[in-house]
Amino acid sequence: MIIERIETNIESLEKKELINRHIEKVYLESAHLVKRIQRVKTDHGREIGIRLKDPRDLVAGDILYMDEHNMIVIDVVADDLIVISPRSLTEMGTIAHQLGNRHLPAQFADNEMMVQYDYLVEELLKELQIPFKREERKVKQAFRHIGHSHGA
Repeated sequence: MIIERIETNIESLEKKELINRHIEKVYLESAHLVKRIQRVKTDHGREIGIRLKDPRDLVAGDILYMDEHNMIVIDVVADDLIVISPRSLTEMGTIAHQLGNRHLPAQFADNEMMVQYDYLVEELLKELQIPFKREERKVKQAFRHIGHSHGA
């Protein structure tokens, strides 16, 4: 089976559309969500080729295939993350500036900033005394570097 487009995302479906469908999952590392062409395997052992025609990243919950009885859904493997919980706007600005200088991609949820684990970032947070914790957590989308160059 070759998938060329995403049907929809499971979060946009109503509960009644899920009740009678068997769900197979494709577990991807968050870094693989940016790949438009890849070969994957479902949790039931079915091999699938993904070759997306649209220039978009995959997102957790994307439905690769759906009929009246079955669906194949993208899920994400938990990442090793540093979850930063600044206590003030000053702490948020300080750490955002430091991580921005390192071109480290971040994601935000609620009042938390998440970056992939890096021992140098962990040391920096300890030095700056900014609250953080290291944990395994699923993210919905890939950590993506923003295209930027310091050169002229």
